Amino acid sequence: MAAEKKKHIVNKLKHKYRLIIYNDITFEEVWYMRLSRLNVFTFVGTALILLIVSVTVLIAFTPIREFIPGYPDGNMRWNIINNVHKLDSLEHELEIRDRYFASINRIIRGDVPISYENSQDSLVRYEDISFSKSEHDSILRQQIEEEELFNLSVLTSPGKRTDFSTIHFFPPVKGIITNSFNPSENHFGTDVVAATNKVVVATLSGTVILANWTLETGYVIQIQHDNNLISIYKHNSELLKKVGSHVTAGETIAIIGNSGELTSGPHLHFELWHNGTPINPEDFISF
Repeated sequence: MAAEKKKHIVNKLKHKYRLIIYNDITFEEVWYMRLSRLNVFTFVGTALILLIVSVTVLIAFTPIREFIPGYPDGNMRWNIINNVHKLDSLEHELEIRDRYFASINRIIRGDVPISYENSQDSLVRYEDISFSKSEHDSILRQQIEEEELFNLSVLTSPGKRTDFSTIHFFPPVKGIITNSFNPSENHFGTDVVAATNKVVVATLSGTVILANWTLETGYVIQIQHDNNLISIYKHNSELLKKVGSHVTAGETIAIIGNSGELTSGPHLHFELWHNGTPINPEDFISF
């Protein structure tokens, strides 16, 4: 009996009905549609679901949601976030105040105040840290040490292993060499004696990086050149260029002199440095 009743309901849902539109004057059939109750329920249910989803998406992802009573607008949300930040800062300040009062109470009682900055919770237990050297790390360290030692060596002949044959060095001054390059005695340049008031010129084009007076070497000027070369001119009586000036090869930069304590007469002490290493100027310049 129940099965027959259920079958009757299903058949009733599938039973077709015709929806017809007639012309009111001629009674001519204009349009018709065959429907069943199941089709109507399916169509109406699908339409309702699509309507609900569309309204939900529209409210969730557009400013329309702000028109819903009780929903905060943009200004209210900004105020809420700002109040949260202020509340967090206030809690932090109250915690600092409580710590301060606690420290005052311990001092009054004669106890040692608690140092929160150096508490055991914030300290790093260095005894628990272990370091070990790997094979690759040791090889890399050795290579770097050898390269640095090679670049900074002043006891070998760096001028011979650096090829400046294609560079034309202007002699900074023409004169007589009185003391040659000797790094073993900490003499990293060449001393050249010339006539009084003789001009000193730049050996290469570059930029002045130092133009100053020192107690030991008097008026000194240094020029940075290409190829990581630096030329130094010491014991001048007067400097004609300032720091930052660009000079060309052969341009006058100073007047030869006898300034500074480490001098025995008017002369120019000239040095050439390459990659942090002094090189012999006489290997490249004919004074």
